Amino acid sequence: MHVVATAGHVDHGKSALVRALTGTDPDRLEEEQRRGLTIRLGYAWTRLADVGDVAFVDVPGHERFVSTMLAGVGPVPAVLLVVAADDPWMPQAAEHLAVLDALDVRHGVVAVTRSDLADPGPAVQRVAAEVAGTSLQGAPVVPVSSRTGDGLDELRERLASMVRGLPTPPPDADVRLWVDRTFTIGGAGTVVTGTLPAGTVARGHALSTGTGVVRVREVQSLERTVVSASGVARVALNVSGDLAGLERSGVLTTADAFGWTESVDVRVGGEPDRLPTEPMLHVGALALAVRARPLGDDLVRLSLPRTLPLRVGDRAVLRDPGTRAVWGVQVLDPLPPALRRRGAAADRAAALRGTTGRPDLEDEVRRRGVVHVDGLRRLGVPDSGSPTVLRAGPWRMGTARAEEVHAEVLRLVTEHGRSRPLDRGLPLGVLAERLDLPAPELVAAVVRDPLRLDGGRVLGPGDDVLPPDLAQALARLTEDLADAPYAAPTADRLRELGLDAPRVAAAAKAGRLLRLAPGVVLLPDADRRAVEVLAQLPQPFTASEARAALGTSRRVVLPLLDHLDRARLTRRLPDDRRTVPGGQ
Repeated sequence: MHVVATAGHVDHGKSALVRALTGTDPDRLEEEQRRGLTIRLGYAWTRLADVGDVAFVDVPGHERFVSTMLAGVGPVPAVLLVVAADDPWMPQAAEHLAVLDALDVRHGVVAVTRSDLADPGPAVQRVAAEVAGTSLQGAPVVPVSSRTGDGLDELRERLASMVRGLPTPPPDADVRLWVDRTFTIGGAGTVVTGTLPAGTVARGHALSTGTGVVRVREVQSLERTVVSASGVARVALNVSGDLAGLERSGVLTTADAFGWTESVDVRVGGEPDRLPTEPMLHVGALALAVRARPLGDDLVRLSLPRTLPLRVGDRAVLRDPGTRAVWGVQVLDPLPPALRRRGAAADRAAALRGTTGRPDLEDEVRRRGVVHVDGLRRLGVPDSGSPTVLRAGPWRMGTARAEEVHAEVLRLVTEHGRSRPLDRGLPLGVLAERLDLPAPELVAAVVRDPLRLDGGRVLGPGDDVLPPDLAQALARLTEDLADAPYAAPTADRLRELGLDAPRVAAAAKAGRLLRLAPGVVLLPDADRRAVEVLAQLPQPFTASEARAALGTSRRVVLPLLDHLDRARLTRRLPDDRRTVPGGQ
C-alpha cells in the first residue's frame, strides 16, 4: 500500500477530489457532511494502475484544525496539494505549503480544482511560483474538475508516477505508530488508527506505550482484517493492555527499540531568532506545547511535557499559534546531556555544530565517546562498519577516543609499576573504573605495544623487570636448587634470601617462581621436569615413590602432586595412587 496526504485551503475541494478519485466520501462524520468541511482526518483509497492500493489521508483545511492537518501529514511521505482555480492563493494553502516544506516532504502532486468554473491558467502559474524554492519544487501541477472528471486521468497518472518514486521502507524496521484516532467498538474494545511508515505489525505483537505494553489482538488495513501489515500503510489495531499509557503517549513502538525522551536537541530552519519560548511541537500525529531554549545559531533544546520516542533525523514542525508562523526542525540528538553548568549551552552548540542530522555512526561515537549497540538502535543509528570506530563486544568507541584511552592506560599502568613494583599490572576492571568506561572489554580493545594483556591484567613495559634486590634473591635461590631442584628451601632460608611472602607472591605472579603452598617454592619449570621423572616410574605410583624419585620431602611432594593433579599433568586414582598420562 501507499499513503498520500491531502493539503490545501478550506473549501478548495480536497474531499470532493478524493471522492472523485476513490468513489468513497472521506468525510464520515455527520457534522462534517452537514457543515461541508473536514473536521477530523478522513480516509479513502483506490487502486492505481501498476502501483496497487493508494490510501488518501484527507486533512482539514480550516485554520482552526491545523493541528489535525499536521497529524495527517506528519507520518506520510507524499502529498496531494489542492488549490482552487476560482479562488486566489489563500492563507491556509500558504500555511500548509510551509508545513510541507518544514517537514521536507519532497514527493507531491498539485491539483488545481474547479477548473470547470474558472480558467486554471493563473492558478497553475501562481502555485508553480509558490512551490518553487520549497521541498515540493518541480512537483507536477494538474488542472482537474471533480464534477466533470476532466483531468482526473492525468492526475491518476501523475499520482502513480509519484508513488513509483517513493522509497520502499524495510518491513523488518522498528515499528513506530503515531496514533491519530482512538475509539471503542462494542464487543471488541479499543481500536487505534494511524499511518505505519515502516516495519510490520501483526496479530499477537506486543508494542510499547512508553510506560507499559499493549498487545495487538487484530489488524485491519483498508477495512480488511489481515494477519499483518507492513509500512507504508493505513492500519487499525484492536489492542488491549496498558491503555492508560497509550492515552498518555499517543504512540506505539517496538519494545526497547526507541529512546523515550523528555528533551531533544534540534536544528531549526527558517528564522530561529523569531522562535517563541513556548511553541507548539507537531511530531507524527501529536501536538504538544514545549519549551524552547536556544543553544546558539540554529540549534535549540526542546523540553517536552512528556516522553516521546524520537530518533536522530526525525523531522517535526514548531508552530506559533498566535502568528501562525512555522519552523521545520530536524532531530540531532534525542538523548542529549543535561545543561547544568554555566556555558553548557554554548559548549553543546559547539559539539552539535557539525552534525548533519542524518544517522551517522562516526558522528555519534565522536560526540558520545562510547556507545552501546542497544543505544545506537534507540537513537536510530545503524551499526555500520567504519575504520574510525573501534568495536569491543557490544560497545563502539571512536578511534580518537581509543587513542586517548590507550595513553591513559599506559600512564596508569606505568605509575602503578613505579609505586608498586612487586604488583604486576592492573586488572581490566580497575582500569575501566578509573577511566569511567562502562565495560572492561573497552580497555582490552586498546591494549597494544608497549602494553600487553596477561590473565585479565594489563602489563606495562617494565612489569617483567623485577627490582634488582628481588632479581638477586631469585638468582641465589636458583643456585640453591641447582643440584637438588625439589629440595625447597625452608622458611628460614627464604628469609635469608630476602624472599618474604609479598616478594614470593610478586615473583610467582611474574612467572619467576612456582609457589606450591605457603613457604613452599620451587623454580618455575619444576612441575614440567617433575612429570618427566614421574613418567619413568611404574604406573601407577604412590606419593612415597614420587618423593624418592624426586629426592625431596613430604612437605614438598604432597603440594607438588596436588599441583600436578590440578594442572591435569597427573591423574589421582581412588586408592590415592597416581598415573602420568602416557607414562610406563
